[in-house]
Amino acid sequence: MSQKGREAAARGGAMLMPVYVPTALLAFGQGLLVPTLPYYANGLGASVALIGFVVAAAGIGTLVADVPAGALLGRVGRRPAMLLGAGLVALSTFTASFFPSIVALILLRLLAGVGTALWGLSRHAYITDVVTPSQRGRSLSVFGGINRAGSLLAPVFGGVIGTAFGLGTVFAVSGLMAALTAIIAFLYVPETGQRTAVAGGHKVRWGLVAQLMRTHWRDLSAAGVAQIFAQMIRAGRQLLIPLYGLSLGLDPAVTGSIISFAALLDVAMFFPAGFMMDRFGRKVAAVPSFTVMAIGMLIVAWSYDFRSLLLGAAIIGFGNGLGSGTMMTLGADLAPPGAVGEFLGFWRLIGDTGQSGGPLVVGAVAGAFGLFATALLLSGVGAASALTLAFLVRETRAAPVPATQGD
Repeated sequence: MSQKGREAAARGGAMLMPVYVPTALLAFGQGLLVPTLPYYANGLGASVALIGFVVAAAGIGTLVADVPAGALLGRVGRRPAMLLGAGLVALSTFTASFFPSIVALILLRLLAGVGTALWGLSRHAYITDVVTPSQRGRSLSVFGGINRAGSLLAPVFGGVIGTAFGLGTVFAVSGLMAALTAIIAFLYVPETGQRTAVAGGHKVRWGLVAQLMRTHWRDLSAAGVAQIFAQMIRAGRQLLIPLYGLSLGLDPAVTGSIISFAALLDVAMFFPAGFMMDRFGRKVAAVPSFTVMAIGMLIVAWSYDFRSLLLGAAIIGFGNGLGSGTMMTLGADLAPPGAVGEFLGFWRLIGDTGQSGGPLVVGAVAGAFGLFATALLLSGVGAASALTLAFLVRETRAAPVPATQGD
């Protein structure tokens, strides 16, 4: 794609219907499950540790599928992978409403995670394909912000639907939202990536990734560690806050309102985050983001009622919004041309290790030592991410590309 064409894409022409609208729809559908999934698993007789595994199951499925999904992108293209991913999320989520079994729920959440890997990676690669590096921070922060906006009111609706019609109904509604997402993607997503057309082409792509890892292993190792910690606190708070609500005797609708208010602050920060990344550097947004999240998690640790939990969750939401798109932008900056899908599959594998590990750590530590110790641990994880980014990860923002004549 030409320089001017990519700049037009960044302004939204090639992004609205292929990426932003379906992202918002799927995020809304999955956001319905945030406050209800722990309650649903609890109703099936799961312990706190097992609830953590249920919440982590989708992340584990994503983790397992990340690298194969990256390879699949090079073989079949962005569009088929995106459609397959949305379809798997729709099927597995809708089906969960008909099987009130903890084993079935775990298996279906694992399958949903596989779909999420395909869906998320194909969108990430699409944006990397069509947007210039100088506008990448804003585009990916908008992408992250719209993802958050889609889930802004979803926890409230999920809690209300679950309270009024039963928690199983929430899964049915979420599955239908994912099906609508797949339909829109089918109608509007063009193909942007080059498929592997010759024998051995995939080996060339993986060779580029291997060369990058050999020559920049220090930078990639530090960035990978920072991302693991970052995704761990992000994912861990999604389980910890509902568990705190459950321990305080709050019903799902009230807990959902706390999560939605935090999401409101989260969404409000996505545009400033993108501007900061493109104007001043990726680290200028990322380091304060995880520092603020660590502070918010400390407040959650000492929560004793609705208002104190709301305050901690709100600060975490503000900090998370400040980091909107930072990890995706960092990965896109590091991806070698010609092997974007393969590298991003590996990059997302690193991040999803933290994302799937977050709920597992929360469930295990909470079951053994209680929620207070778990919140303190997550606060330390957030601080570790901020320190790693500040002192060990190089700045990846490229200098602005000068204007040129013609294409």
